[in-house]
Amino acid sequence: MRARLLPLLIVLMAGVLLALGFPLAASMAAAEQQRLVVDRIDDTARFASLAQFVTARPGEVSQPTAEARIEDGNRDERLSTLTDELARYHDLYGINAGVFFRDGQAMAASPGGWRVPDTGAGADAFAEALAGRRSHDPPQVWPWQTHRIAVASPVIRDGDVVAVVLTDSPTGPLRSRILRDWVPLAAGEAAAMLLALAAAARLSGWVLRPVRDLDKATHDIATGRLTSRVAAAGGPPELRRLAHSFNEMADHVEDILEQQRAFVADASHQLRNPLSALLLRIELLGLELPGDRAGFEAVQTEGKRLARVLDDLLGLATAEHSRADLRLTDVGALATERIAAWRPVAEREGVELGREGPAALTAWADPIALSSALDAVVDNAVKFTPRGKAVTVAVAAAGDHVTVEVVDEGPGLTEDELERIGDRFWRSGRHQNVSGSGLGLSIARALLAAGDASIAYAPREPQGLRVTLTLPRSAP
Repeated sequence: MRARLLPLLIVLMAGVLLALGFPLAASMAAAEQQRLVVDRIDDTARFASLAQFVTARPGEVSQPTAEARIEDGNRDERLSTLTDELARYHDLYGINAGVFFRDGQAMAASPGGWRVPDTGAGADAFAEALAGRRSHDPPQVWPWQTHRIAVASPVIRDGDVVAVVLTDSPTGPLRSRILRDWVPLAAGEAAAMLLALAAAARLSGWVLRPVRDLDKATHDIATGRLTSRVAAAGGPPELRRLAHSFNEMADHVEDILEQQRAFVADASHQLRNPLSALLLRIELLGLELPGDRAGFEAVQTEGKRLARVLDDLLGLATAEHSRADLRLTDVGALATERIAAWRPVAEREGVELGREGPAALTAWADPIALSSALDAVVDNAVKFTPRGKAVTVAVAAAGDHVTVEVVDEGPGLTEDELERIGDRFWRSGRHQNVSGSGLGLSIARALLAAGDASIAYAPREPQGLRVTLTLPRSAP
């Protein structure tokens, strides 16, 4: 769940940072360009004031009067001053600048020979100035573009536009300043993104910690550790309420199961004494019965079978209720001991009982519970293995676990039967004539689960059943 929540939080925070960063970067670039445009407007206004009274075209001759000759001299002086100013301006800043008559002919321009562009931003700015307006703000220039900025101002005399001052500026310095302004912004965005990542990790951990605790507690309860609970102290209020409700549910389930176990144990215990007395009276009665005793023996067999069922019910209730006494156990030696105990029974049934694997192999287990579980599995294997066949108990190390495999050469089970094996009171319909209560493997599973061990079933080829007990090598 964290793998889905964390990227979502990161994407949302990154979206917020980008939504703030891009407009701020655009605003900074626009401010830099606006300063440049304002400077160019000031420059064009200054050149326009110099060119305002230079209205005669180059080479144009006035009437040969004294006043006209004086006027021509002043005009030439102002034109020379304007030309010098434009040249110095171009040399100092590298900006093309010129004053042009309405028809585009140059009054003065620097560099020499520069003319009004036929198309593009310069032509548009010249046309706006002819209409008596300063050129509008040019399109925004970004650091990856190489556009030039054209700014034009009209030269007005007696209310008429007589000429236009046009500047054409390179944007290299402007783009450099924009990039320089963006570097701290990018660093701030990167730092904010790192903080957002840390905040997202902490936030997702804070939100999901109760969920992980709930998952662990649910797994513990599902595997038999009914005392597991969730600490309802962290996370959002909704999850704290959920943890509190979960604990209440777990308490209720534990109480119900405890009542069920107590009922089974009490019922089994209370029924054993009357049943023992009944079996004793049946046996005494049998001594006085004449003739055929087949009916008596059937009654006695069923009574003993009922006694075994009661004993197994009491054993199952005890196994589910008891706590495991885990310790480092020599599984190899324990398996050898149980094989020796069951060998006489196997020999009586005509079954060969063998052992494989190392003599000593340790794992964490409750020795008494493991012995009882092995007894149940070996008993089941010997019981269903035909005469002349074999049952093998193999002990082996498998990574972090130790396995004990009990393999028989009996009739085995079908896939449907393998799914039900270990259920309480379940017995295969093909083996109803074999004595048993159907609780032995359920008891084995309960005994193993208390110590973090497990039991699994699989078919053996070509026939038979393979039962695997898996025990942890490290302390649970």
